[in-house]
Amino acid sequence: MHNNDLDINISKLSKIEGHTDLDIKIRNNKVEDVGLHVMENMRFFNQAVCGQSYSNAPQLVSRICGTCSIAHLTACIEAIEKALEIKPSEQTMILRKLTMYSMMIRDHALHLYFFVLPDIFNIDSALDMPKEKMNLIHEALHIKEAGNNLSNLIAGRAVHALFEQVGGFSNEIDKTKIPAIIKELKRIRSYVIKLAEIFYNCKWEFKRKTNFVALTTSDFSFLEGKIKSTNGAIIEEKDYWNHLHNVVLPYSQASGFEFEGSEYMVGALARLNLNKDALHSNTKKDMEKYLNVFPSDNVYHNNLAQVIEIMHSIDHSIELLEKLDFKKEAIVKPTKLSGEGVGVIEAARGTLYYWIGINEGKVRYANLVIPTAQNLINMRSDVRNIVSDICNDKVLIKKLENKIRKEVEKIIRAYDPCMSCAAHFLKINWK
Repeated sequence: MHNNDLDINISKLSKIEGHTDLDIKIRNNKVEDVGLHVMENMRFFNQAVCGQSYSNAPQLVSRICGTCSIAHLTACIEAIEKALEIKPSEQTMILRKLTMYSMMIRDHALHLYFFVLPDIFNIDSALDMPKEKMNLIHEALHIKEAGNNLSNLIAGRAVHALFEQVGGFSNEIDKTKIPAIIKELKRIRSYVIKLAEIFYNCKWEFKRKTNFVALTTSDFSFLEGKIKSTNGAIIEEKDYWNHLHNVVLPYSQASGFEFEGSEYMVGALARLNLNKDALHSNTKKDMEKYLNVFPSDNVYHNNLAQVIEIMHSIDHSIELLEKLDFKKEAIVKPTKLSGEGVGVIEAARGTLYYWIGINEGKVRYANLVIPTAQNLINMRSDVRNIVSDICNDKVLIKKLENKIRKEVEKIIRAYDPCMSCAAHFLKINWK
């Protein structure tokens, strides 16, 4: 380092889904450039589904990411159903909500316990958890198991679910297993409250003004609603693409997006900021202290928001399982075999958009907008601002590089990015 010049490369950023590298260029104690490189291999799912039967496409796109497979499956199914004018039954929609809740429970638990808690306890890995804290790992596994068991019951598998299909669910629910699932969900509630207390007491703070965007629903089910923003936009799902602007990041194997010409943030923090009144009544009762934090412009509160979403997913799942009498239903068939449709859902990491065209029962084109891609520009700005703040702190100048590495990893992990998802729609600039 000379004259406070520094080039930092963080290769294979740890504790996120997928792979990304980060380059930071500092000259005369000022940040000149930040490059967030999505390093996942190109997989061309947009092209891979073209020519496929509409009934096969959802299972193909569910392979985009093992962690988020249910989200891609569900968004694709919704787009196809709207293209072919298929109206799913009320029971089908309830089963989809339960399927989404199962994913949120286990996905958020993975991120919070195994990716973020090590930073809070200043350790490298969850495997290094102090003996007196090891019970947290056991609780994490119980929460993930509960999510997996709910998914197995409703959708057939936790990853690449089998039962959820275009027009309905292929299997009848085994009602004899429901009481055990309800008991398990009730048992893990105390673990979630303990986790909320940890993140509520976490003093990390990085506040910045940005536009939060999310699909808002009447019951916080992550399905079917209107897209809203803190800047006041209210958008129908089918019109979301009209408000997005694709930004090519030449150093990265993924594009970024702007919303109405500006950077923005999607995810749990956006959902809590825009839609917390729709949470389950039991969640609002037991999480009241933590809900008072929102709305918040502290990016680190995305972690606390995810804890609250785990609790909501548990509480609404319990209510649906206790009240409803599930019956075997026939799959609803399409009324036509050609058309265009848009599916928008809230995945764990934010708003997921599918626009699919079908011709004579075959997929003609697919356009996907992934949550992590929507957050890329916001993440890059946050990294730049955090590094600039650190560089202005003269006390830290001797430990500048290590401090920067630690802080930028923390802020990127707060977004819970999934680089596996973000990379698949790459547009190649041939040279």
